[in-house]
Amino acid sequence: MAKDDYVGPEAHARRRIDEMLGAAGWVVQDYRAINRHANRGVAVREFPLAPGHGTADYLLFVDGTAVGVLEAKKVGTSLTGVETQSAKYADGVPDVIPSAGRPLPFAYESTGAETRFTNRYDPVARSREVHWFHRPATLARWVQRFSQMPATATFRGGLRHLPPLDRVGLRPAQYDSILALETSLRADRPRALVQMATGAGKTYMAAAQSYRLLKYAGATRVCFLVDRGNLGRQTLREFQTFITPDTGRKFTELYQVQLLTSNRIDPAAQVVITTIQRLYSILRGEAELDPEVDETSIEDLTPTNLPTVDYNPAVPVEMFDVLLVDECHRSIYGLWRQVLEYFDTHLVGLTATPSKQTLGFMDQNLVFSYTHEEAVADQVNVDFEVYRIRTRIGTQGSVVEADGETVVQFRDRLSGQTRLVALEDDYVYGAEQLDRAVVAEDQLRTIIRTFRDRLFTEIFPGRREVPKTLVFAKDDAHADRIVKVFREEFDRPNEFAVKITYRTTGRKPEELLSDFRNSYNPRIAVTVDMIATGTDIKPLECVMFLRSVKSRNFFEQMKGRGVRVINDADFQAVTPDAPGKTHFVLVDAVGVTETELNETTPLERAKKVSFDALLQQAANGVATADLASSLGSRLTRLDKQLTDEDRTEVEAVSGGLGVQDLAHDLVAAVNPDRAVATAQAARIERGEGGDPTPADIAAAQEQLIRTALLPLSNADLRTKLSALKKASEQLIDEFSKDEVVEAGFSTDATARAKQTAADFRAWLDDHRDELTALQALYGVPYKRRVTFRQVKELANAISKPPHAWTPERLWEAYEALDASRVRGGGQRILTDLVSLVRFALEQENELVPYTETVNQRFAGWLAQQEQQGRRFSPDQLEWLERIRDVIGSSLTVTVDDLDDAPFAERGGLGGAYEVFHGELEDLLEELNQVLVA
Repeated sequence: MAKDDYVGPEAHARRRIDEMLGAAGWVVQDYRAINRHANRGVAVREFPLAPGHGTADYLLFVDGTAVGVLEAKKVGTSLTGVETQSAKYADGVPDVIPSAGRPLPFAYESTGAETRFTNRYDPVARSREVHWFHRPATLARWVQRFSQMPATATFRGGLRHLPPLDRVGLRPAQYDSILALETSLRADRPRALVQMATGAGKTYMAAAQSYRLLKYAGATRVCFLVDRGNLGRQTLREFQTFITPDTGRKFTELYQVQLLTSNRIDPAAQVVITTIQRLYSILRGEAELDPEVDETSIEDLTPTNLPTVDYNPAVPVEMFDVLLVDECHRSIYGLWRQVLEYFDTHLVGLTATPSKQTLGFMDQNLVFSYTHEEAVADQVNVDFEVYRIRTRIGTQGSVVEADGETVVQFRDRLSGQTRLVALEDDYVYGAEQLDRAVVAEDQLRTIIRTFRDRLFTEIFPGRREVPKTLVFAKDDAHADRIVKVFREEFDRPNEFAVKITYRTTGRKPEELLSDFRNSYNPRIAVTVDMIATGTDIKPLECVMFLRSVKSRNFFEQMKGRGVRVINDADFQAVTPDAPGKTHFVLVDAVGVTETELNETTPLERAKKVSFDALLQQAANGVATADLASSLGSRLTRLDKQLTDEDRTEVEAVSGGLGVQDLAHDLVAAVNPDRAVATAQAARIERGEGGDPTPADIAAAQEQLIRTALLPLSNADLRTKLSALKKASEQLIDEFSKDEVVEAGFSTDATARAKQTAADFRAWLDDHRDELTALQALYGVPYKRRVTFRQVKELANAISKPPHAWTPERLWEAYEALDASRVRGGGQRILTDLVSLVRFALEQENELVPYTETVNQRFAGWLAQQEQQGRRFSPDQLEWLERIRDVIGSSLTVTVDDLDDAPFAERGGLGGAYEVFHGELEDLLEELNQVLVA
């Protein structure tokens, strides 16, 4: 069949398959035009097989020898059901055809959109999804290795023959984590997660694991993915210093390790260290990556979309046998996950702070866990204390009063330029606006002065030297102010306090980091997030938060900078007045430990008039050139600071006009040439000759200005523009005097938890008749079944101010009050609200995750069925367990739900009817009643 002869849905799939084969280095031929030696890899369409075996859609030849089959199906076909057919074809190669064995070792099933692959050389020939077809050279290598070493022809085979692990050089946790990971790899689990506390040696463990995989398991190449460039350099140093236990030589003397600083992977490299953003850039075929992007954490790279990665022949899917993902957190599993899923590889995540998103992506395969508490007990980490500094402005905000003469500065957040504005009304700001919309000069100074005054009396009593202190700032400008105030309040020179961010100039950030790590100065390092994750600074004794953090994972990683242990001699080399590092202190100045965790143009003619005042003048009908010019200037600058979402919102309220359109029309309206041209056209239209008079020109310009200002008659548009402008500027409050409200070690966690529990119970009582879920849960025995929708309604209600509760916060409060009555920690799911309400209402003696309650009831129900002589087959039990799990997370299962995940892969509703026959509806009703009661 010629390619042009393809018709129908399967034909479209074959066109795509032909393209994919070609990109992977295969030559595609029709059977009538077969030439097995036309290329190293040849895929022959419609190849007739031995009698009784039919015709293979594609028979694959490598070096003239048949090695595999490829079965094509239309998009949407379930490929696992096609494996029997492709296996039949693999066993039906005519005897006269040279082959790599019978059955053929390799089988693909593909729709062009989805492809599955089975390698019969693997110890367990289990199909797996692959993004693309393998290259002919790869299949040839497997065939050759099978002829020489059948048991270890593939990487999966090599994993079954690893020698015993040598303990030399490994901490107990590292040793145990490698054993656990290798158990998962041997079982061919495609994804695995290793949780190790910050400072416990994840990277060293990864180097030891990589060595074993390369030397003993037959891995050809390992990739180590990091969050940003400086962590890649740190990882390279770890591999460079790793001493192999059996040879005593350095890792890099035996294997080539490449840290990618360009978009070219060295074919000889056996370990490749790179950021995920650079790997994405390589897969996209980009010549180079902007170095600033490589140095930026992907937490801060927030593209609205990433073009899909198709295929790059220079980086085939089989490039890496293992992908080690360091600081494996949820940001990787959004738009960036396509990079991880491109490769036919084992994924191994390394993290200190696993989230439920991480666990979900890794198929819930947490192979090893080593917590901070265990690390402290093993003296692998040091513990910490919290020192809280509260100020009035920091907790309540302040008011800049307008007395008719008050003039304040507004600083443009991008250019840094300031302008003076006379306040017309009092400016009220909240604590959450500090250092974003408002800079309260005295608030920052009060915090740092309090830190200075309490440092040697309360925080580190008896010490003389300022401990190595890492300060987290909100942004680059905030970091600059912090450095300035630290130097002034401690009366120290420049080298005492430095900023270390990607925008640091003069010296490389790595050089400053090295000084901070190994030299006496600097004592204070201020960063935004460059040192937030992974960076190792062992002498660090103080971590100060001058910024809040929304992500629990990110907070734990930032806090983890202080946990590193260090021997006394190395510590005293940089901090001579301390005998050793025993703990670190987290100085919380923003309450983070108590939470859940461009240029101005000459167009500006009214610099001291506020943006809101200019908008109001436009609404009042003022139509002067100064007004239009100034508004045009302000809007031009504003547009540069807006996001695409902001622009869309403006267009929605303006009737389609963007900020840039408004600015363009205003600027054009004050153009003298346009006024003259408009006046001239008006004279011609009136039938008058001669040049326009000054009065004509003035009238034309006024009309142009009025037309340009007309959209600003829309009050909704003015409100939107005002809000966007305020979000892009900071008021500098030089007037409010700040004062310390509290400074001391945090000891009131129990009191806060007690108050939270009391407030929650009171809230439940107050709202019991308003929410359907509470009406049902207050009823004992429960006469009505609570639905998932009702629980979502309850969750939304408690999340609103002033309490802003979440299931996690409430759970932590009860745990703080009486941990003996609370089971389960960490992330909660929505149905746990049912457990929380019942515990708060004292209907239950213990607070147990809802899924555990469901599991217990399910076990009791099964035992009761067995006592009554009712037994279930293994297939029925698997269905029942899936129904149990969905009830635990969704409160109910209906017949319609059985066509969705996780039931669809078992045949959906049809499969359920086949397994349970006529009992299905009754069983569902019974389980919904028994497990949710």
